[in-house]
Amino acid sequence: MRARRRFRALPALLLVALLALTGCAADPQPAPPPETNRPTEPVTAPTRVVVGVDDLGPGFNPHLRSDQSPVTTAIASMTLPSVFRPDDRGVPQLDTTVATSATVTSQSPFTVSYELNRDAGWSTGAPIAAEDFVYLWQQMRSQPNTIGAAGYREITDVRSRAAGKAVDVVFREPYPHWRELFGDLLPAHLLKDAPGGWTAPFAGGVPASGGPFRLMQVDRLRGEVLLARNDPYWATAAVVDEIVLRRIPANTLPTALESQGVDLALPDARPEITQALEVLARGPKPPTVQRGPRPAVEQLEFRTADGPLADPRVREGIAALLDRDAIRERVNPDAVAVNAFGAAPSDPGYVATAPAGAPGRPDAAAAAAAFTEAGYVRGQDGRWTLGGRPLSVVIGAGAERTEDVNVARVVAEQLKAGGIGATIVAPSAPDLLTDPSVAPTTPTPTTTPAPGAGPVVGGAAPVTTPPPATTTVPTTSGAPGSGAPVAVDVLVAPRAAYGAIGPRLDSDYGCPADAVSGELPGVACFPALQPLLDELLVADSPDPAVVAEAERVLWRQLPALPLYQAQGLVISNPQTDAATRVTPGPIATGPMSSARTWAEPEGSGERPTGEDDPN
Repeated sequence: MRARRRFRALPALLLVALLALTGCAADPQPAPPPETNRPTEPVTAPTRVVVGVDDLGPGFNPHLRSDQSPVTTAIASMTLPSVFRPDDRGVPQLDTTVATSATVTSQSPFTVSYELNRDAGWSTGAPIAAEDFVYLWQQMRSQPNTIGAAGYREITDVRSRAAGKAVDVVFREPYPHWRELFGDLLPAHLLKDAPGGWTAPFAGGVPASGGPFRLMQVDRLRGEVLLARNDPYWATAAVVDEIVLRRIPANTLPTALESQGVDLALPDARPEITQALEVLARGPKPPTVQRGPRPAVEQLEFRTADGPLADPRVREGIAALLDRDAIRERVNPDAVAVNAFGAAPSDPGYVATAPAGAPGRPDAAAAAAAFTEAGYVRGQDGRWTLGGRPLSVVIGAGAERTEDVNVARVVAEQLKAGGIGATIVAPSAPDLLTDPSVAPTTPTPTTTPAPGAGPVVGGAAPVTTPPPATTTVPTTSGAPGSGAPVAVDVLVAPRAAYGAIGPRLDSDYGCPADAVSGELPGVACFPALQPLLDELLVADSPDPAVVAEAERVLWRQLPALPLYQAQGLVISNPQTDAATRVTPGPIATGPMSSARTWAEPEGSGERPTGEDDPN
């Protein structure tokens, strides 16, 4: 391995300068001649792996849906401690660097006891302790916008023992999926009393590390995240000094890979990427390309508690108007269609549960029947009205989530073609997934690729397909009314595509106890669904008949409409493969879960001058 080297100034020169400044002015002495033949001491630059990514994402809290992205997953896998981590088959395995044991110690009440590694600590010097378990439990059971909250809502108490180095977690009833809990622990000593501690500190980084790497810098202008070896880490240290996650546009990816400006790339599988790879595949050193599913499903969520979509017949009509395959083809054609509410195509034994007709497939006649049954009338202009008032919906997508905004634009286009008014708002992703009403922020003007459009590689002539064509989707500037906050009727957002099916379904579509008591306004509950979810939540092996019935109710009630699961790529060269042995990794933790063992690829230390600057 060859490393970049710099040279220090000669120590003798520093001594000469010091003597010159402090020498006696009354009796000046001639300075000795400089020593020019003394050997220099080289300084070795840090070893480094540079990873190309599509984007940095809106934030870095791995428990928030609004922050869900490949970069957030990568950072969490390298910096945050987890009691259990998935193996290559996705089965949780105890991480003994964090907890030396985790066992069920009582059946009544059902209690899991954790003995924490006494050496485990945060990069601040504070121990990883019971307070971190308490903090995560309290936030997950009470905060909106979370991933996998159902299991935490089953916990009734978290007790500390052994000065915080042992924890007893008590559940309301036996909970077989307890190994999926307490992953990506957060530093409670920094967050519990900080204003906005659950969200604000993660907008620009991770406040402390309990893993082999530490997040040092997030430079959004340059599109770069720097992680360095976490020196206080108590277990086996990371091999490489630094890992850089760098935003790489698709048209520069081939050049970056060939020049080793990046050692590997982790983009979504998209036409512009796959066509760029076709160019490299014809070269003398074709890259290694591995494919793996992203840990999320893109879906539309409907506001069922109030507004026009509180009527299930209106939701049925809206869903019947939407062509889900066309949305996928326009926004992410390499993604895999999702036709179930619980399982994703990446799950073993995945079975599509969508009905043969609407809303599984678009059906204008079924949509018209549903709207008519709800009392709407279609006028000569093609618009659906109720009592003379046009049917109109607000579609929301997080401003920082470009793909969500693109989905919103295509959905608005389809609804308008079907006689439904549609306004797009794009507030910040955390606001959208936290607050029932948001500011009527108009998305930044952009274009949505038309079907069959091909990319341009390297800014040169188009490859194999016609030049890019775009269709500008008109949106309403502002929102209904005078600019006051508006409620979102159709929300574009991801949901998790990993973990046990029971907790997954209950987390996404269940009715928390606080909603029943009225403490969580705006949450609608379906009486026919919740008993099924309750049964699946605590089942060790879910009954297929119960899952099928829950899916049937969900397709009838339509709290959401699943769209697709994106596919990720791991692109590397022979040098990177030899140094890292990188794979797509478990779906929940991704390719960077093995980064602790990576070494710097041969030749990476000789990048051309300026290669570290993406601009």
